[in-house]
Parts: sequence; structure tokens; C-alpha cells
Amino acid sequence: MNNFTFEEMNLMCIYKSEDGTRQGLIESLDEMRGYLAADETELLALTDAAVEKLAGMTDEEFADLELYPDFYNEDDDYER
Repeated sequence: MNNFTFEEMNLMCIYKSEDGTRQGLIESLDEMRGYLAADETELLALTDAAVEKLAGMTDEEFADLELYPDFYNEDDDYER
């Protein structure tokens, strides 16, 4: 299974589709990407990386993902 970064997981939580499918999420991310300006390079790269990983996994692997926002970043120096 593909390893998503913390940022990719949170991005996918924001843009997950109503139908909850992998293809729906890819379409939502592709649509959002169309609204980004050329200077939003970090978000473009993040979106592209997430879409690439989503495209490379199966629907069964996608179903095993827990797409719930995690506002705790492992790099933060505080405890939950």
C-alpha cells in the first residue's frame, strides 16, 4: 500500500467525495487543482503526489484508509 504523508492524508480528508470512492476523490482533487494558480507550487505538488498514489492503489486498499482529519502533526512538540 502507498504511504501517504500527513499533509496528503489531510488534503484527502478535505476533498473526499460524497460517494466515498477512490475515483470520486481523484476527481475532486483534479477539480480543485484546476482552480490553483501557477504560483501555488506546494499545493500543486501535494495534490499531484496524492493523486498519483491514489491512482496506483486498488479500491480495496483505499477502503482500508481512515480518512478522518488528524490535526496533530507528528512534528509538533506537544502531546495530545
